[in-house]
Amino acid sequence: MAKKKMEIPEYGTITLKGIQYYRTRIMDADGKQISLYATTCEDLYKKQLAAQRQVEEIIFHRRHPTVAEYCERWLLMQSAKVSASTLRGYTADLKNYVIKPLGEMYMEEVTTDDIRLALVPLSKKSEGLYNTVNMLIKCVFYAAERNQVLEHNPCEGISGKGGKPGKRREALTDQQVAVLLDTVKGLPPYLFIMLGLYSGLRREEILALQWDCVFLDEPTPYLSVRRAWRTEHNRPVISTVLKTKAARRDIPIPKCLVDCLREAKTTSHSDYVIADSKGEPLAASQFQRVWQYVVVRSTKPRNYYKYVNGQSIKYTVTPTLGMTQKNQPKIKYTLDFNVTPHQLRHTYITNLLYAGVDPKTVQYLAGHENSKTTMDIYAKVKYNKPEELFGVVNSAFHQGTAY
Repeated sequence: MAKKKMEIPEYGTITLKGIQYYRTRIMDADGKQISLYATTCEDLYKKQLAAQRQVEEIIFHRRHPTVAEYCERWLLMQSAKVSASTLRGYTADLKNYVIKPLGEMYMEEVTTDDIRLALVPLSKKSEGLYNTVNMLIKCVFYAAERNQVLEHNPCEGISGKGGKPGKRREALTDQQVAVLLDTVKGLPPYLFIMLGLYSGLRREEILALQWDCVFLDEPTPYLSVRRAWRTEHNRPVISTVLKTKAARRDIPIPKCLVDCLREAKTTSHSDYVIADSKGEPLAASQFQRVWQYVVVRSTKPRNYYKYVNGQSIKYTVTPTLGMTQKNQPKIKYTLDFNVTPHQLRHTYITNLLYAGVDPKTVQYLAGHENSKTTMDIYAKVKYNKPEELFGVVNSAFHQGTAY
């Protein structure tokens, strides 16, 4: 059987520097016209076929990107919104926990089970890391769905809850707040805790707060959020780039916080409201040491390791409420509940909602860019209190119609 001869199209010619070339034009992946040249029709035809295959491949990958390709695109979009340190964290987490297990798959091929399997190894790590990666996966796939890269979003069946069983962080009760403040009164974390409880600032906003943004002598005293704190290699970096546009806000503050700040200002020798002994913002390790004043006074179980006959033996000790620490009698165990820096902010938001402040105002005061974040907290606060719903249910059925 005779081999079919390749049909070579007829091309126009052009002379460049005394040499005759055959020329054709094709559209690239961006819709722009590009010219191809060769000294023979056969070579130009081969070049044209190769270029067209490359264009088709680029267009295919744009419409059908792999997980790795779309993650790279998503990170590029985020680079205009988030700080450099946040972007580095996103990049590392996506690379280690999303691209490694799923990177070679096309986005449209990924199933809910694939995502669940990718999250399995993270269930053995910290709850914070699990939640961060879970959030990143959802952001990537929801962005792909909005941009019509996907017809079906596999994240719809993925829970937003932590991967490890544990107690949910709830707002502190009034009694717990009173115990906490009594415990840390006169200690380094006191001012930080007051700011968290009564202004709702994020940790990075509190540690970046300077006195030029504290207005105590106004008819309505308030704080202005204009800076954010982060660390690079444990060193503090203060930036005017906030978490979101909504984070830039002015927050009226109650008298108890005004009095606390006024007292702190009289002894301050720094531009920063919370500073180290040199007047500089705290490093990451310094803040951890400050927060240890809270941790060591809680009845949270402690793990100790002792070497017995050459083996490391783990011991768990649970302090008793009201007792003092054996080696440091000045430290008394007064906190029978866990408390984190973010819980202070959550308590502030919850108390606003308990007080009947409308969710839109709470959204502004909290600096939430997405109203869904505020409404989720609002729903949990409102609908987890049966006493709040009793009157609503009764009024809905006040006619008492019998069937």
